[in-house]
Amino acid sequence: MPQAQIIDGKAIAESVREEIRNRAASLLETTGKRPGLAVVLVGEDPASQVYVRNKDRAAEACGFHSVKHTLPADTSEADVLALVSELNDADDIHGILVQLPLPGHIDESKVLRLIRPDKDVDGFHPINVGLLTAGERDSALVPCTPAGSLVLLKRTLGETLSGKSAVVVGRSNIVGKPMASLLLQESCTVTIAHSRTRDLPDVVRSANIVVAAVGRPEMIKGDWIKDGATVIDVGINRIPAPDLGPDKTRLVGDVAFEEALGHAGAITPVPGGVGPMTIAMLMVNTQTAARRLMGLPDDKPLF
Repeated sequence: MPQAQIIDGKAIAESVREEIRNRAASLLETTGKRPGLAVVLVGEDPASQVYVRNKDRAAEACGFHSVKHTLPADTSEADVLALVSELNDADDIHGILVQLPLPGHIDESKVLRLIRPDKDVDGFHPINVGLLTAGERDSALVPCTPAGSLVLLKRTLGETLSGKSAVVVGRSNIVGKPMASLLLQESCTVTIAHSRTRDLPDVVRSANIVVAAVGRPEMIKGDWIKDGATVIDVGINRIPAPDLGPDKTRLVGDVAFEEALGHAGAITPVPGGVGPMTIAMLMVNTQTAARRLMGLPDDKPLF
């Protein structure tokens, strides 16, 4: 079997961002307003700092009004909640993103529930979760990583996924469950598997589409992949890389990439696959939220 097609998440994400740049420019021309995104970072987690910086740059590149609030790690829960309330009321802010994880003394659930559902561009508020689960995707703000994964699938397999068998490995609220909901709404036959699924290799091997989001480095082996299947690897794991030097690490996904190349029809790399799409879909959600808050109809869906 020929080696798998490597799905270029960077290129697809750039095409999505270009579309959003155009839509934001059109919005500015017709309304005089820009989509506004506020990102809140509490503490000094290095990975979170990188994510926030990338999101801020992407928003500015799309022509958005971008605001970043960086708070010390010892900021009280009350002060974080007060900032979210202030952003809820700000007319020039259409999307609010609180970077996770938060310091241990802050109740993440309380913070996320306080964000207005129509400004919840992460798609984590229970109202958005409920709309998506109920099949009302077009009324929800959809979590960015699953939405980006669906775009990658459609760009690879075509707009119609109907009838395909899909296995989602992972059951998190952030990726696994919303991914399954999206695939069900595309009329796929969906199995949610996880680390405790019996005969997991055989379950994965049954699928035309595999979405790996279990959070374990290279857990899914190449011979678990059905020949010709499309693999979306959501995992981002840092492992030791002594071949690169002392104390060096490298990023790998949840799928043993080199092994899977000989089985899959198409596969996302790590890095350079799903990651760029997550930020691109955050821009999509912010643009959508802005139009809705301005009383305008949604743009043509991108997924």
